[in-house]
Amino acid sequence: MAQIIDGKQIAADLVAEVANGAQAIFSEYGIRPGLAVVLVGDDPASQVYVRNKVARATEAGLNSIEHRLPADTDQVTLNALVDELNNDPAVHGILVQLPLPEQLNEEEIISRINPRKDVDGFHPINVGELAIGNATLVPCTPQGCLLMLEKTLGDLSGKHAVVIGRSNIVGKPMALLLLHANCTVSIVHSRTRNPQELCKQADIVVAAVGRTEMVDASWVKEGATVIDVGINVTERDGKRKLLGDVNFADVEPVANAITPVPGGVGPMTIACLMNNTLIAARNQLS
Repeated sequence: MAQIIDGKQIAADLVAEVANGAQAIFSEYGIRPGLAVVLVGDDPASQVYVRNKVARATEAGLNSIEHRLPADTDQVTLNALVDELNNDPAVHGILVQLPLPEQLNEEEIISRINPRKDVDGFHPINVGELAIGNATLVPCTPQGCLLMLEKTLGDLSGKHAVVIGRSNIVGKPMALLLLHANCTVSIVHSRTRNPQELCKQADIVVAAVGRTEMVDASWVKEGATVIDVGINVTERDGKRKLLGDVNFADVEPVANAITPVPGGVGPMTIACLMNNTLIAARNQLS
């Protein structure tokens, strides 16, 4: 049976490292690295994510600042808040929780955040830095995936990695991170011919497509390592369940290692957000 990659434990170890770093900053400068989280509206999933992020920030020794705005907030108001946070020296990281209500322009907001405070790693400048291998603030979910892969496999050089999905949030930055780790990288998407055959050749499969249990054992070669980014809310047996993009029960017997859902990528995403806030604070104070 596959090794179950314990995202919770790896995340806890990283948060402990961040807490040590935050304490070092406090000892030297007398301040706590500040993370400002902006939540617009009352989307239930977003509220859960924000609550978890705030709890982790406290655990990591960060100064957590929350801004909750009503769902009918207009662009001018949100822009003004982002400008205020950009200019606040006590705020080292800014996260505007996505998705935003439809009347708001997400691209405008992402581009408005000071790239030195962009702890999501979504600003066009940070995206460009990632592309050329100079990024300091990297999107949290793919960064968490890479850390789990390195903890599990060590040196990734020469391994064939297939990323399923090409989103700006996970798929594309994941492919770049794997490329910088010296993997041979393929991206599978909705227009790919024979995606199953491509995945079957991979040493590493990262599934980030948002389709419940799409990847079964027929997609995975024996001994591959599988990272499941998907979080899909599903009704099954009369109960509400979180399921990944990978059919865990089917794939586990053939994989070398696999992440569970929940308890795999999710905790790592939040831990990497804490780490990005620490990195941002160090860069701004140096």
